[in-house]
Amino acid sequence: MNQPQSLTDILSAYLRETGLEQTVLEQRLERLWPELMGKQVARLTEKVEIKDGVVHIKIRSAALRQQLFDCRGKVVEKLNKAVNANVIKSIRLT
Repeated sequence: MNQPQSLTDILSAYLRETGLEQTVLEQRLERLWPELMGKQVARLTEKVEIKDGVVHIKIRSAALRQQLFDCRGKVVEKLNKAVNANVIKSIRLT
């Protein structure tokens, strides 16, 4: 006899099968940006957009842009860990 599946499992499988999982996780990370990166970074960030595994970040501060550039690998790890998936491949700062 088959075990009943949870709604979460069913939706996750559907998103994977339809190729929508990446998009949903990217949108979740866009919403989580202020929480994950902190108030100071969020305040100096004009725009965060994630598409095809690339985080596009528009930043008001040259100093913050340099700091994020220097630790971009750690930022990628932090974002991927937040959604428990390998969604983010790189970061593009402007």
